[in-house]
Amino acid sequence: MNPLLTDWTTPYGLPPFDAITDDDFGPAVEATLDTARNAVRAIGHSAEPVTFQNTVSALELADRDLSRVLSAFYSLAGADSNEARQALERELAPKLSAYGSEITSNTALFARIDDLWQRRDSLDLSPEEERVLYLTHRGFVRAGARLEGAEAERMKEVKSRLATLGTQFSQNVLADERE
Repeated sequence: MNPLLTDWTTPYGLPPFDAITDDDFGPAVEATLDTARNAVRAIGHSAEPVTFQNTVSALELADRDLSRVLSAFYSLAGADSNEARQALERELAPKLSAYGSEITSNTALFARIDDLWQRRDSLDLSPEEERVLYLTHRGFVRAGARLEGAEAERMKEVKSRLATLGTQFSQNVLADERE
């Protein structure tokens, strides 16, 4: 059993680093990425009336397992890098960028968020919920949620390229520091 996909019964809920191998990360990311994608799709295509809880709150929680696995991976990769971890970083960069683009280009999901944004003054949201709605809506818009056609495709390409270059840059800095 992949220790990244089990409950962590370690002190403070920390990753069980003593049980994790480099080979565990790839399958764990793929599994949690699939789960997150399905959760995001379900939110966007929900037949329920749009509420803050079933849209924005649900979106915040949709990829919690993916975030947990990635947190363990990037903590380990940052503190104790090796060739296998660097290769996985390079492999994950475009995949995670594509996942982010899938979310922000999900027109059904953005329609729900935009609906909440348009009705924000009548929703009786707490100050914290107002802030989260603001940041979520702004994040989608800035990520290109309102773009269509060729512009939307170009945005995905740019984000993917930036993710790849960012990873390459980080690894180049690490290699330089090592030398």
